[in-house]
Amino acid sequence: MNKSEFTAAIAKKTGFTKVDAKKAVDAFIEVVTESMKKGEEVRLLGFGTFSVSERAARMATNPQKPGQKIKVPAHKVVKFKPGAALSLRKKK
Repeated sequence: MNKSEFTAAIAKKTGFTKVDAKKAVDAFIEVVTESMKKGEEVRLLGFGTFSVSERAARMATNPQKPGQKIKVPAHKVVKFKPGAALSLRKKK
């Protein structure tokens, strides 16, 4: 499902117009993005948690020249931990 399909599904589920649903989806993405840039965690009970993690610098193989090593600098990455509502495991 891409963004426009997701927006259409939200509009259908909520009764919003597609324009209003697109505004809501865009606002959600913007709020999560701004929070991640600040290093904040976003918890949506039952859905999941978005968090920022620091990845250490490391040496890696250059994909264009496999015999050559390159240094990958330290950087931040976004992690998502699904909540119970998203669990795909079968319950006993």
